[in-house]
Amino acid sequence: MADSKAVAQYLPFLRRYARALTGSQASGDAYVAATLEALIADPSVIKEDSASRVALYRLFTKIWNSISLNGTPGAAETKLPGEQKLANITPLPRQAFLLVALEGFTEGDAARILDVDVATLRGLIEESGRELAAEIATDVLIIEDDSFIAMELEGLVEGLGHRVLGVARTHAEAIALTKKKAPGLILADIQLADNSSGLDAVNELLGSYEVPVIFITAYPERFLTGERPEPAFLIAKPFQPSTVSAIASQALFFERSARRRERRIPA
Repeated sequence: MADSKAVAQYLPFLRRYARALTGSQASGDAYVAATLEALIADPSVIKEDSASRVALYRLFTKIWNSISLNGTPGAAETKLPGEQKLANITPLPRQAFLLVALEGFTEGDAARILDVDVATLRGLIEESGRELAAEIATDVLIIEDDSFIAMELEGLVEGLGHRVLGVARTHAEAIALTKKKAPGLILADIQLADNSSGLDAVNELLGSYEVPVIFITAYPERFLTGERPEPAFLIAKPFQPSTVSAIASQALFFERSARRRERRIPA
């Protein structure tokens, strides 16, 4: 039999994924139960794969794609924020998005779970980003002093269906751009053109409103040691466009707006 402890530790995460994928905990649990039944019938599914979590999700995916199951929703069961929007996304892009953005799989592992190559997975994630943007399109502020990277991010954001509020190269430009309209998402570098800090710019903006924030930087150590907002996402340069797409969709879809973290006064 497959290592029961190896499987048991991943079941809460599989149930979470199944609920997000199906839109119902009861329906999701029906697929999880079918997965466990298939695993009992053929334990080699896990034994043949040293990455037990990947193998478990691969088995779940085969079952979800091949049979139709429905659990009975409980009377008190309520939908989580955004679940109805997620249900509107085409099934395969929905799976790709959730595997990377919700479950935290690498692109390679997510591609293996879906039985596609990495290039196809990236295309699916970008497609999910476009479909999600149709539901939650917003104005994006880009804080980036490198013109080429700023252009790439601008094209990516617009390609997903969002609007670019503006591109700021400095702290002061970022503040000026938001005087008339607040962004719905911020993509920010940390080291800016005039040696000002993207962290400081974002923290100042968060004094007026809450908004999802993604830092895209070649200096991740400055993010870890600075006065960063919470929660905030970090993407290291050089980046894959599909990573930006997945994280942007995750931040907006799961409504993870950042707040300025209060400075801690030493005791």
